[in-house]
Amino acid sequence: MGQMEAGMKNEMFREEDMEGDDDESPPERQIVVGICAMVKKSKSKPMTQILERLCKFDYIDMVIFPEEVILEEPVENWPLCDCLISFHSKGFPLDKAVEYAKLRNPLLLNDLNMQYFIQDRREVYRILKEEGIDLPRYGVLNRDPDNPEECNLVEGEDHVEVNGEVFPKPFVEKPVCAEDHNVYIYYPSSAGGGSQRLFRKIGSRSSVYSPEASVRKTGSYIYEEFMPTDGTDVKVYTVGPDYAHAEARKSPALDGKVERDSEGKEIRYPVMLTAMEKLVARKVCLAFKQTVCGFDLLRANGHSYVCDVNGFSFVKNSMKYYDDCAKVLGNMVMRELAPQFHIPWSIPMEAEDIPIVPTTSGTMMELRCVIAIIRHGDRTPKQKMKMEVRHPLFFDLFEKHGGYKSGKLKLKKPKQLQEVLDIARLLLVELVQHNDCEIEEKKSKLEQLKTVLEMYGHFSGINRKVQLTYLRNGQPKASSEEEDSKKDGPSLLLVLKWGGELTPAGRVQAEELGRAFRCMYPGGQGDYAGFPGCGLLRLHSTYRHDLKIYASDEGRVQMTAAAFAKGLLALEGELTPILVQMVKSANMNGLLDSDSDSLTDCQQKVKARLHEIMQRSQEFTEDDYLKLAPTSSPSLVNSMKIIQNPVKTCDKVYALIQSLNSQIRKRLEDPKSADLQLYHSETLELMLQRWSKLERDFRMKNGRYDISKIPDIYDCIKYDSQHNASLGLEDTLELFRLSRALADIVIPQEYGISKAEKLDIAQAYCVPLMKKIQLDLQRTHEDEAVNKLHPLYSRGVMSPGRHVRTRLYFTSESHVHSLLSVFRYGGLLDDEKDQQWKQAMDYLSAVTELNYMTQIVIMLYEDNNKDPSSEERFHVEIHFSPGVKGCEDEENVPLGFGFRPASSENQDKKPNQGSLEDLSQDQLDQALPLSDPINIQRKSPMIRNRKTGSMEVLSETSPSQSSKGSTSHRLFPSSCSRQSPEIKPASGLGSLCSGLFSASTLGVSCSAPNLRDYVRTHHLLHRKPPLSPGSLPIGVFGFEGCSMVPSIYPLETLHNSLSLKQVDEFLNTVCASSSEAHAKTMRALSCLFDSQSQTSLYSPQPALSSSGSETSLRPPSQPLWHGSIPSSAVSSAVSSAGPSSPNTESPGANFGFSE
Repeated sequence: MGQMEAGMKNEMFREEDMEGDDDESPPERQIVVGICAMVKKSKSKPMTQILERLCKFDYIDMVIFPEEVILEEPVENWPLCDCLISFHSKGFPLDKAVEYAKLRNPLLLNDLNMQYFIQDRREVYRILKEEGIDLPRYGVLNRDPDNPEECNLVEGEDHVEVNGEVFPKPFVEKPVCAEDHNVYIYYPSSAGGGSQRLFRKIGSRSSVYSPEASVRKTGSYIYEEFMPTDGTDVKVYTVGPDYAHAEARKSPALDGKVERDSEGKEIRYPVMLTAMEKLVARKVCLAFKQTVCGFDLLRANGHSYVCDVNGFSFVKNSMKYYDDCAKVLGNMVMRELAPQFHIPWSIPMEAEDIPIVPTTSGTMMELRCVIAIIRHGDRTPKQKMKMEVRHPLFFDLFEKHGGYKSGKLKLKKPKQLQEVLDIARLLLVELVQHNDCEIEEKKSKLEQLKTVLEMYGHFSGINRKVQLTYLRNGQPKASSEEEDSKKDGPSLLLVLKWGGELTPAGRVQAEELGRAFRCMYPGGQGDYAGFPGCGLLRLHSTYRHDLKIYASDEGRVQMTAAAFAKGLLALEGELTPILVQMVKSANMNGLLDSDSDSLTDCQQKVKARLHEIMQRSQEFTEDDYLKLAPTSSPSLVNSMKIIQNPVKTCDKVYALIQSLNSQIRKRLEDPKSADLQLYHSETLELMLQRWSKLERDFRMKNGRYDISKIPDIYDCIKYDSQHNASLGLEDTLELFRLSRALADIVIPQEYGISKAEKLDIAQAYCVPLMKKIQLDLQRTHEDEAVNKLHPLYSRGVMSPGRHVRTRLYFTSESHVHSLLSVFRYGGLLDDEKDQQWKQAMDYLSAVTELNYMTQIVIMLYEDNNKDPSSEERFHVEIHFSPGVKGCEDEENVPLGFGFRPASSENQDKKPNQGSLEDLSQDQLDQALPLSDPINIQRKSPMIRNRKTGSMEVLSETSPSQSSKGSTSHRLFPSSCSRQSPEIKPASGLGSLCSGLFSASTLGVSCSAPNLRDYVRTHHLLHRKPPLSPGSLPIGVFGFEGCSMVPSIYPLETLHNSLSLKQVDEFLNTVCASSSEAHAKTMRALSCLFDSQSQTSLYSPQPALSSSGSETSLRPPSQPLWHGSIPSSAVSSAVSSAGPSSPNTESPGANFGFSE
């Protein structure tokens, strides 16, 4: 390279020799291409690489103008050239370059005058608009620096108004000067508010989150709507109108951490442009008259928008691009100038490069699609208060916000809640002045309204809401709370809801589960070799992962989704930016929300029957068992046995609540504990409010019990026994036990008592969701907007065209119950005939509670060896986990049959005695013959000898393990993540998968010696190793400031050999059978696909959807290991995704795809 530079230096002042012979140039005269730019640019690596290649053209010579000449010499003294490549960067005298071009008139590859426009974002946007190129909706705010106050900006709490045009948050604020990279993004208060500040990359950061929510008050800016991409930006580089190279990189707005490779360069991946985008590249190149031109694309809502044009820029470190660029530029120069120089030259015609995409080989199945429906994480108790209001101020408020249209109104926005609070304060002041006994009841309620709205000292729309419902003739019947002082005339029912926020423990649960969830994806290669679960990170970072995350519009659900995404994609920092970028709100169509006020008739009837049975003061009779538990599910029967007499049990519960309240009151009187801080900044005062309200509401005026309060009581005691156990209140465990037994009856049975009712109610809730799942599985609406890897540039990514599609749906208990009911009672399989399904049904009916983080996971595999039209080509598995472990669940946990992806073998099913588990409970597994799942991969090329270090470690840890090993269908948690010295057990990556999958009969030996010794010394025969913290048994200690984070049950396989056709037909039947729901669904779905641009949370676009063997990332001579969850970085001798167990026959963690 040194020689080349020297060569160029010699060229630099060739004009002396050239002066006189300009007119009658001899035929062999060279074309001189001049490079006029700052030295930082003209000597950059890409420029050097491209010039090196340009020199290979026989007739082209290069001249680089020295920086000192550019800056200090007049243009007359600048070197001569026939073609000029000149571009502006910081400190460059563009005026002089324009003057030089006028003087010498060279061929300009990048127009110079247009470069003035490129420095002003307003001009860039004007030109884009004139060219008809899609760009985000924007407004320009010009401020006069001398009087910045005079400008057309109105700032609201969740929007700005620029020149009369409204931009709701999230919006982007860009300085008008293109050299100023301080772009700010402002988030809505419902997502947590604040702003993200982007800047020119400094080290590993490109942006930082700030709580500041108001816009900048000096300077001129462009305001534009925020585009919901999937967390990536696409950079496009043109070389002339017909060539464009595109790369995707992580969006700087996501968590602000710059992803860098081992050489410290920002990680980018080449992606394919769609036909439309190529047209945009052509338009941009021609409109700005810049042959070499970089610009940014945002892919959102199925469209591509240009959001920035940077002018001259090259791709960094892509050899193919350097070749192409030099070829295109050289040919351009020759085409323009060869004729006048009499150089014999014809444009070389080239064969189109043919992209070669390898096919998969072997009998591995490929993962194509993962669909998960997940309940939100641990939350504070949900609370609500109802009051009837008649004050004109409330009616005015109702009218102001359009309540009369539907007769209902939901107020969640801070401004709206402030209005309600103002009315409450005003009325309380009035009450003090006219002391009227009739309003006493009202007074306590108004005070509660005021107290709740004043909590936290600020509104963030996520944690409180007020609903107003118009009642034409006042409230119908006097309920226990109201006296008989009924007034006539219309009134409003005000319902205040608060609480129910995700707790810190809930965040940790969601993030941990997200991290563990990665283990479901094919193994990690390259940078991620040897880290469990990094296959997903690689899939995602190479844009072969088409991920969409949906959440209902409740704050706790959205925050769970964001925390899960943070763990899944290894992001850092605040949840707000992740929520805004990655999580789609699906509230526009009932997909994940249920309007709890509009219960179906069937549900009303079921509730009435439930209340009637539960309010009889006698022991449950045989008849009651038939009435309440027609499905005779063990979990119900057990609870009924504990309860015996429902009214007497309610009496006990009531007495226990009274005792709890008097204990809390005593604590409050004690000066030592009066200002005690409870979990999640609750006070004893607030805790007392919670419980005394339950005491008042549970036992009604007529002495009967309000059964609908049972879930709330269980909710509160579950919360306090987990988070506030340090108070040491007496009898909490008894209260927990009794209310849990009651709740285990009331909660599931509210979703229907008989199978028919369960199905009916379930359909009312989740037909839209089932339709959506069906579409996800059919993959019908795959559009071009998916980031497809460019096969030619993707070295090291062997199957660029393949995608895995992931769809995650975060929702509340009602949807999870309903969906499970549909699978159980909708007739997917006949449990008489299908043994595996029968076991699954027995397991599900023994599960008492669908706790926080319950998961239903559906996985779709493709077997590339089967005929594409064959039913066996696509294969579906259903897995389930009941979520977080309860406080004292260990003794009566239902036994599942473990996580058995179909790709594990099932020849011999001896339980492995050298395992961590107490297998005595598990003998069932052998006795019941399993329906033979579609068996993939009969013999697998696993390691036969034990040479490598890590294998010896394994053989020591499982002395009883024969080299053949028993093959069960279990993925054992800790074997997935063999600890290496560098990875501390609780540091995240090491303990990642410690518990996503169940392992009650272990065929895969435990290979984490530290865990095994821990268990031996503590005699802990836990049924399933807990997920967090750091795989310690439940309740040992909390972490991250959480009082105690219970672990999550591993996934259990419900069925692993369904064909896609079966599932598809099943979903069709179930959805069709509820015609009313069907019409609703079709509306919802059409709305979902039409209105993605309007969805309230910022919809991520599909990134990719892939199915591909990535075998290629290792030298072809090596055998393919099966172990999609690589043993961690311990053994370099084993292939990068080495087997996760020494079980030579059983492909332990094998999921059915080549890694």
